[in-house]
Amino acid sequence: MDWSDTLIAIQINNFSCGGMAISICMSHKIGDVATLFNFMNDWSIINQKLQEDEKGLLALLPFDGGASVFPQKDLPIFPELLLKRENNVVCKRFVFQPSMIKLLKAMVNSSSMDSAPTRVQIVTAWIYKCAVSIMGLNFKTALFTMSVDLRKRMVPPLSEKCVGNILWFSYMFADKEEMELKDLVCKIKEGLSECCDVYPKMFGGKEKEHFSMISECLKQVTEPPSENDNLFTFSSWCKFPMYEADFGWGKPTWVTTFGCSLRNVIFLMDTRDGDGIEAVVNMEVNDMAKFEHDVELLQYESLKSYQC
Repeated sequence: MDWSDTLIAIQINNFSCGGMAISICMSHKIGDVATLFNFMNDWSIINQKLQEDEKGLLALLPFDGGASVFPQKDLPIFPELLLKRENNVVCKRFVFQPSMIKLLKAMVNSSSMDSAPTRVQIVTAWIYKCAVSIMGLNFKTALFTMSVDLRKRMVPPLSEKCVGNILWFSYMFADKEEMELKDLVCKIKEGLSECCDVYPKMFGGKEKEHFSMISECLKQVTEPPSENDNLFTFSSWCKFPMYEADFGWGKPTWVTTFGCSLRNVIFLMDTRDGDGIEAVVNMEVNDMAKFEHDVELLQYESLKSYQC
């Protein structure tokens, strides 16, 4: 099978113990992770034959939602980017229990913050700080980016069911080589705030100048990404309906993603109870060994060696 021509691939595995695993891979040609989970959840509803619309469970998906914001006319065409998978990259999963997140939040408690950091912000900042440290980098040369779902942030808001890649990217620029955890949290919050304040309003605007600004922004992301060993890419799947799909056997026990073989790419997702965070981290073998055995990492993340 030529995977470059595959839009959706699904595999179902049955185990002798009675368990089952459903794996799905969706091309970004269709949509983002929100589109993926909506597809899974609606598929499960159809599977149970709950097709009555009285509860609004199978409302028509707004396929035209993205098109209304990003009309085809004169927009740049995205070239197909073939991401080079690296053989020396490994994937590890780390679990942040609620007690660990609470402890990390206590470390950055400061009256100078307008609001307390979220689970995602504090875990992101801590992973980023640890990774930069063990790789011998500094925050002025390291590059940080994080994807942001724009659906509910658009002006006016789009439906959560909107199909497509309705996202943008938040960046964090540091003015110091060394930064404390509290400072990193503040910088990440600033980047997210700027992204959420500027781009949703820009993309949701109807004026001609907004359309030209959209075109310029899209031209930037159609350029092939430069290979940069100092780039750290975060993607948070927290608060997405990951554990809602029920094909008739009950809701899933565990939902996760596999390693992407791209260095320094980190996925964050909710634990099943919705209070903790699972981090799926992709790093080079040598970096991962240092990261995994870092004293602080084991202190705060290892379920077996640390209990509050």
